[in-house]
Amino acid sequence: MVADKDTVKIIVNGREKMVSLKTLSSDGEISFDQVVGLAYDPVPSNPNIIFHVLYSNGAGRPPSGRLAEGGSVKVHDGTVFNVSTTDKS
Repeated sequence: MVADKDTVKIIVNGREKMVSLKTLSSDGEISFDQVVGLAYDPVPSNPNIIFHVLYSNGAGRPPSGRLAEGGSVKVHDGTVFNVSTTDKS
């Protein structure tokens, strides 16, 4: 996949995803919920599931870290996300 001027190519759980710039915030940030939605389709709705999102090669500061629920991170071509789940039961 090749990104064009209206998309950005990110990697989510090892898979390339093309994300429309229109779906990002005005600052070029992607939200926790958007990343989880790209990782899991459909997103599990079990209330005992907790999502963990790690990112690297981000466009902002810091360029890598943990993305907390409700948060967002600035992306560019090549930003990598690893999304996993745990069961809090």
